[in-house]
Amino acid sequence: MSAPVETEEHKALRAAVAALGTRYGRGYLTRTVAEGRHPTELWSDAGRLGYLGVNLPQEYGGGGGGITELSIVLEELGAAGCPLLMLVVSPAICGTVIARFGTEEQKRAWLPGIAAGTRTMAFGITEPDAGSNSHRVTTTARRDPDSGDWLLTGRKVFISGADIADAVLVVARTEASGRLKPRLFIVPRDAEGFARRPIDMELSAAEKQFELTLDDVRLPADALVGDADAGLLQLFAGLNPERIMTAAFAIGMGRHALSKAVEYARDRTVWKTPIGAHQAIAHPLAQAHIDLELARLMMQKAARLYDAGDDIGAGEAANMAKYAAGEACVKAVDQAVHTLGGNGLTREFGLASLITAARVARIAPVSREMILNYVSHQTLGLPKSY
Repeated sequence: MSAPVETEEHKALRAAVAALGTRYGRGYLTRTVAEGRHPTELWSDAGRLGYLGVNLPQEYGGGGGGITELSIVLEELGAAGCPLLMLVVSPAICGTVIARFGTEEQKRAWLPGIAAGTRTMAFGITEPDAGSNSHRVTTTARRDPDSGDWLLTGRKVFISGADIADAVLVVARTEASGRLKPRLFIVPRDAEGFARRPIDMELSAAEKQFELTLDDVRLPADALVGDADAGLLQLFAGLNPERIMTAAFAIGMGRHALSKAVEYARDRTVWKTPIGAHQAIAHPLAQAHIDLELARLMMQKAARLYDAGDDIGAGEAANMAKYAAGEACVKAVDQAVHTLGGNGLTREFGLASLITAARVARIAPVSREMILNYVSHQTLGLPKSY
């Protein structure tokens, strides 16, 4: 399913990651979830092969590529049935922000480990009362006038992988500011006053979700990432890759479901012919394939714009890619389950669990309605209702 717009190097990367994904597969990920553990073996292998840090600078142990390459990694692992959600969080968001805006000390401390997979970082932006409105972030950071330390107080919810992360890149704002002035802080997992509580999810995933509380967490001055006055730029430098990678996650999942359905429709014979010969079965699967391919093209556009340094163009395309991929994924999974009928709901075929998982791309990291709002007023110039 390689696109003609890709370079030979990208095709080779896609094939190599697909081979790794095939060695693990859906069964591996299902077992890790059932056992309540993390996919550490796959994560370690991906790091050893250089896939986790393919987007990070070579001088810090990365591959020197961009989000274009990292999105290929996640998509192909997803197509093999074993996507790694922390790829979105650790190298794509946190790694990108530190590589672009971090101090030399922060880059040396974090990027080699993130690239190798030996260190991970979670990302904390969502809050109980803010939802999609990041302008209502209430987690505050204030300076201790005596020591120069930062003191962080607040709550975060739906923070992926906070149990395994060595630190969380937390979005806070200055207490004195009445408008959004976000700042990004590296908060070590063992910081005093920093606590986490697991959120009981119906979603079947290896990566768990957490609520975080920060109670006057004291951080040194150098915990701040980048320029204190450029917080908004730094924040969106991480959010655009997040949307692109969420699209990759969704496209990979949709491809996995579709491949299972196509295989079943080819072989399953009722009366005289395989069910895939009937257009009522074949056409919806063909449409799902088309929708996934179209979403991938927008994802590739967004990734290339971002890697070229066009943050404004990438923002529009990343939102569109995330929207298109989320819709295509949900439809592909639904059609795959429907194609298998009762078998689509069995553990043997492993599609039913994707029904819930597929909806994640519609909801997170930003809802499809908020993306439509973005396109309405940013692209089309229509007035806001909020």
